[in-house]
Amino acid sequence: MNCQSGDVLAQEQVTASSKEKVLDAVGDAAAKLRGKLGESLASVQKYDVPLADATTSSLEALKALTAGQKDQREDQLAALSYFQRAVQLDPNFASAYLGMGTFYANVGEQERANEYYAKAFELREHASEREKLGIAANYYGSVTGEREKAVQILQEYIESYPRHYSSYNSLGLAYSASGQHDKAIEAFRQNLRLDSNSIVPYPNLANSLLALQRIDEARQTVQQAQGRKISNLPLRNALYAMAFLSSDSSAMEEQQKWFAGQPGFENNGLSLAADTEAYAGRLSKARELTRRSVESAIRTDSKETAAIWRENAALREAGLGNLPEAKQAAADGLKLAPTSQAVNVEAALAYAMAGDTARAESIAQDLSKRYPLDTQVQSLWLPAIRAQAALNRKTPALAFSNLQPATPPIEYAQIMFVNNISCLYPTYIRGEAYLATNDGKSAAAEFQKILDHSGIVWNCWTAAPAQLGVARANALQARTSQGADADLARTRALASYKEFLALWKDADPDIPILKQAKAEYAKAQ
Repeated sequence: MNCQSGDVLAQEQVTASSKEKVLDAVGDAAAKLRGKLGESLASVQKYDVPLADATTSSLEALKALTAGQKDQREDQLAALSYFQRAVQLDPNFASAYLGMGTFYANVGEQERANEYYAKAFELREHASEREKLGIAANYYGSVTGEREKAVQILQEYIESYPRHYSSYNSLGLAYSASGQHDKAIEAFRQNLRLDSNSIVPYPNLANSLLALQRIDEARQTVQQAQGRKISNLPLRNALYAMAFLSSDSSAMEEQQKWFAGQPGFENNGLSLAADTEAYAGRLSKARELTRRSVESAIRTDSKETAAIWRENAALREAGLGNLPEAKQAAADGLKLAPTSQAVNVEAALAYAMAGDTARAESIAQDLSKRYPLDTQVQSLWLPAIRAQAALNRKTPALAFSNLQPATPPIEYAQIMFVNNISCLYPTYIRGEAYLATNDGKSAAAEFQKILDHSGIVWNCWTAAPAQLGVARANALQARTSQGADADLARTRALASYKEFLALWKDADPDIPILKQAKAEYAKAQ
């Protein structure tokens, strides 16, 4: 129909001989209708694929997929059962596998998601031309980790189907995973321009705005989502981040109540709470909350998520100076999900920070072989692991060579498997490397980057030691400078020590870096 006048441009009506023949009949009618609408015969013939080949031969499977896609916008957990039903009815249904992959990616089970993305890619010939592009984008963006290739495919997708709104959200995610948050923001907003009923882009847009420290805009975005009655895991994570950055404990508690009422997502709330306690130095509370988050994830058959929470704890313990505890947590996480990319990259870095260089390098070597094309593995995680190993060997120059700034700024990329956006581990390790070379000015600049990117770091443990790092860097400058420069550096150092100690006023007294900070502060006075 002409949408302005209501005039009928062309029509086609068919009757199927049975329910099993409905999709065949629809396919025949569509081919005839395309010719009546003016599509060339050559084009009709080129793209005239039977629906059984382009989607599925099962009407019931198609119904299940449609129901799952609808629920995916409103209730992620309910969507999974529909996708599973579609696959049971048609084991070659590529789009149903894609739906399952998206579900598991949304709940943090990336290894499981990749299995379904790979299956969809294997069966992509049983999909339409448009669906093939979506399947390929997820495959390259997630399974092989080729972010640039995923961006190229999504740009091709948008060029061919400029009004298909969800492709803009996928493009935004690909940009944010490459650290290009400004481009991600525009992509997410274009999704919302094309479909005002979209739910998914709101928290993604809020995260990218947070990553660029555009806190007020992020808050407005979240408020708009709340006005539309949107309530899902990514949005609740963003709401918790807003509350944390505003030091609004009552708002944080409100989000925790939501997490507690969602069995599938309770573990996320507990992990967020653990990070908040660790940020303030209350490590014993953080350990208990982490234990509960791991148990909660295991209860809902999310072992990879549980393992990631253990590895987060391992990195935290290592960074705060509890090296035996760090190694044990790293080993525990690997036992839960030994083949997970996310678990292995975090475990390797935790072992490196805990001083087990051989173990870290062994895992890193395996990661490099398994993921030779993965942008984040090759350009973010492995450089950080190798740089920390170089520091362990007292070769900071090698650490610097591993941590050369990348373009685009992958260091600030969104890490998809954590609650926050990123802990900025490469930045933190670079700061430590500058301290090791007695370059206080450069060290202070690196640690300050972490403090200046609170919208990326949120409540990650690195933020508190970064404040201590600034103090140590300025104390180093005071020792290596003379006259007024030394006095100014000493004043800055004392102020930074005070800020760290104020932040950790209720911290557990036996944390190694707290003991060191108190001794350093007393000496600097």
